[in-house]
Amino acid sequence: MKLLCLLQLVCLAGGSMSRAREWAHHGAAMFADLTVQEMKAVRAYLHGIPEFGLTGARNMTLKKNSILLMELHLPRKNEALRALDYGRAKPPRQARVIVLFGNQTQPNITEYIVTPLPSPNSHEVKTFKGNKFIDFDSRPMTAVEYSYLDEILTKVTTKLHKVLFETTGGFSFSNCSDRCLTFSDIAPRGLGPGERRTWIIMQKLVDGYFIHPIGFEILINHHDLDPRNWSLEKVWYNGMYFDSIEELLEKYELGSVEKLKLQYDSDLYSTYIPRGHSNTPININGPKLVEPQGQRYHVDRNFVEYAGWSFAYRVRSSAGLQVFDLRFNGERIAYEISLQEAIAFYSGDTPAAMQTKYMDAGWAMGTSTYELAPGIDCPEIATFVDLYHYFDTDKPVRYRNAMCIFEMTAALPLRRHFDFSTQGEFNFYEGVENTLLVLRTTSTVYNYDYIWDFLFYQNGVVEVKVSATGYIHATFFTPNGLHYGTKVHNYVLGNLHTHLIHYKVDLDIAGRENSFETMDLKFVNITNPWSPENYIVQSKLQKTEHKTERSAAFRFGKKFPRYVHFHNPNKKNKWGHQRSYRIQHNSNANSVLPKGWKEENGISWSRYPLAVTRHRDSEATSSSIYAQNNPWEPVVYFEDYIRNNENIVNQDLVAWVTVGFLHIPHSEDIPNTATPGNAVGFLLRPFNFFDEDPSVASRSTIIVRPGEDNKPKVQRWTPEALNYCVTDKPFSYNGTFAEV
Repeated sequence: MKLLCLLQLVCLAGGSMSRAREWAHHGAAMFADLTVQEMKAVRAYLHGIPEFGLTGARNMTLKKNSILLMELHLPRKNEALRALDYGRAKPPRQARVIVLFGNQTQPNITEYIVTPLPSPNSHEVKTFKGNKFIDFDSRPMTAVEYSYLDEILTKVTTKLHKVLFETTGGFSFSNCSDRCLTFSDIAPRGLGPGERRTWIIMQKLVDGYFIHPIGFEILINHHDLDPRNWSLEKVWYNGMYFDSIEELLEKYELGSVEKLKLQYDSDLYSTYIPRGHSNTPININGPKLVEPQGQRYHVDRNFVEYAGWSFAYRVRSSAGLQVFDLRFNGERIAYEISLQEAIAFYSGDTPAAMQTKYMDAGWAMGTSTYELAPGIDCPEIATFVDLYHYFDTDKPVRYRNAMCIFEMTAALPLRRHFDFSTQGEFNFYEGVENTLLVLRTTSTVYNYDYIWDFLFYQNGVVEVKVSATGYIHATFFTPNGLHYGTKVHNYVLGNLHTHLIHYKVDLDIAGRENSFETMDLKFVNITNPWSPENYIVQSKLQKTEHKTERSAAFRFGKKFPRYVHFHNPNKKNKWGHQRSYRIQHNSNANSVLPKGWKEENGISWSRYPLAVTRHRDSEATSSSIYAQNNPWEPVVYFEDYIRNNENIVNQDLVAWVTVGFLHIPHSEDIPNTATPGNAVGFLLRPFNFFDEDPSVASRSTIIVRPGEDNKPKVQRWTPEALNYCVTDKPFSYNGTFAEV
């Protein structure tokens, strides 16, 4: 009878697991990015509304009404969970659309939710928390605005042709062939709301032009929607400021300006062309990843399964990579883990350098997902995925092979032990191969490349990581510049800067009713029980339950607890402990500006390495695409999420995690920054969530014991891989992306 009951329970458990898997697969489509067909349908629908008066995004005027961006609008969490947990009908798919209304008396930006997809027939205005107004000056730059910026730069540099030609040894901005100048623009665009004034750095147009400044920067006022009214406000040349081109020309001819004569050793220092001596043989290849019998993970559109893990993914055009409905063995760990923002705040001696405070979501960071190279960006065996975005375009743009998914070995055991005996003998060796799944994409936001990773381990651990590479943001070297960076080449200063990355982590640990606890150590002095005349000093656990949002918002500069846990107070493991997951930081981030100082308002999330809030659909993101060009009066003000100081005991909780690092450039950043040492992130680690390490289920285990005749007895559960080679597919790389 007992055996029958046990079998019934096993069958019930298996059925529940199967249903959970089916519902997760069924619900993954809710989080899938907009398809090409959906994007085109949304555009056609909105262009069909006469009162909107929409025209093409590439129409060569700034006084127009046009679509800037469209992306998936996520369903409310309650609605999504009905499909994910009970197999019910999915809520209708919707699009979030940003429309620039520039062709009216009071230009504005309005966001719409367009529904239902794939055949939309209605729309409503999308609002932000507090119904905040979106200032038109906060809009991102577009290709049309850049084209007009190019025109005014052509006029300015034509007047200054002699100065720039002599300074650079024959380079010019226009009418050039292989000796051309280019530029980089700096943000935010002004010193307060309502401005649109941009500092421009002129550079030599060679590979890696970011580290070829020529000592010439100009400030352009391009606030007016009629480019004929744009003006040049300031000029900086070789450490001196001028109010006009004419003033610089006059003083240059009179000899009252120190004339630059840039004598570069070579322009090749910014290229990847090999140079110097190498001891690595070039007639044989290095090691490669192989899949001896094929893939052990499964991808079905945006739904992925691997070694007990399942999740849905998307790449949000405005911000980047996101994972939803993350489950291990059918049980949800997190509803959402998503990239929110990446910033790089600089210091410097030139006007452009001291103004540079990049907030990359404002450059549509999620759309900067260019093609990945097999064998370098991802292993050749990876599954490559195309991504589609709609930003500042009139048709969806396809980015080939912009995401990859692959299983890899960490070349480090997941667990191991060698049990030795005496006289050179051993009792046993046991080890578990450490294989994991990687979900990867990149963002190339002009000079910097960010490699975004989600890593899924067999023991229930998730690692969220970003690796920074690409070119440093450099300005022209001045002696005073050494206070703000490092000289990395002739005339080149690598400017110090801090990278901060922000993530949203919506954990559902053993259900949605979670609480938040920190653990640390304190010293205790106790009488030694077996020697009462002595004392023992040792560490003792100190637990703190945080009951309000303000209590759970940890400021940079203050001591951060060593363990932070999210647990379900009503669910315990076999040993009586509350089932928990821990967030473990891998970061050396710190604040970039004093609290409340001008631009800091746009990144108020950066005050906290960790903040915990109650889930609200109205608090979906911590930043916005508008923060870059109006950080002083942000549409999304993260501090509002904490200000009401809600109760967080036994609630649906969201963790907001900040990671980052200080980068003081150095000569080894030439030609550009390498990834080792420039990776930060955090881990989600089970803490009493399971009864034992779940990786005991892994069959990639080996046990070796002494056998007869001094021959070790090897016990394994998977076949030994012998004589397997890398993929037979030749290297292929296209690098293009195009409207479809």
